[in-house]
Amino acid sequence: MLAMDIRNLNKKYPNFELKDVSFQLEKGYIMGFIGANGAGKTTTIKSILNMIHIDGGEVHILGKNIAEHEIELKQEIGYAFGGSDFYTRSKLKTLTDVVKKFYTNWNDETYRSYLRRFKLDENKKIAELSTGMKVKYSLALALSHGAKLLVLDEPTSGLDPVARVDLLEIFQELVLDGEISILFSTHITSDLEKCADFITFIDNGQIIASAEKHGFMESYRLLSGSESQLEQVKEHLISYKINSFGFTGLIHAKDFDPSSDIKAATPSLEEIMIYYAKKVDAHV
Repeated sequence: MLAMDIRNLNKKYPNFELKDVSFQLEKGYIMGFIGANGAGKTTTIKSILNMIHIDGGEVHILGKNIAEHEIELKQEIGYAFGGSDFYTRSKLKTLTDVVKKFYTNWNDETYRSYLRRFKLDENKKIAELSTGMKVKYSLALALSHGAKLLVLDEPTSGLDPVARVDLLEIFQELVLDGEISILFSTHITSDLEKCADFITFIDNGQIIASAEKHGFMESYRLLSGSESQLEQVKEHLISYKINSFGFTGLIHAKDFDPSSDIKAATPSLEEIMIYYAKKVDAHV
């Protein structure tokens, strides 16, 4: 079964538009959702969660249309983000007592097990938690009502490297039994290189690609060569920059002749994003 099936989402704002956004997430996997700030990640997530009125398209979660089964499906969805900034003066225990009333499948035993695992003290106030602990608290809440789909919006933002690795390991453990699926939106692409199975890349409101992570990265080449070599490939490059040694540029692997004497390497997710951000029409 598909954990998530997004079909032709459209949403128009005065200065921005989501255009036919479609992608699928199979059950039991982690999908990294990447794109520059303003590319449409948050609008897409709000559309998926039925938090905004879309102009067209459909969102199916666990086989059901969220527009028709919102209350039922939101029992199955957990949302975690980079910090809990609501009710910062409240103790965790007070906040949990409010939240759990909304979920029919809430399990106190599961909640207690995650408090122990994440070393959370429910007598502490939200304001007393570190950024990483706030994310873990959000996760503990989501997992305690049996969420099958976790939507994580910048969950590792602001964390130190040790805390980030800790969280990434937790995410990987959660999907091991194939029951939980994760949509992980972030600008820290190195995190996704460590833990994601699939990548969906959005640019200017449109999906550029949605594919298995390694296949996605291998579908591009990062070229470097002299300025004279640039002329051989310039018209096929997504974008490029001139440096003291010549040029570096991003190209679709299918548009590059591997027998060429131009040096080519598989780019990182970050390099793909950076060169797309530099892209201009007609390669001007």
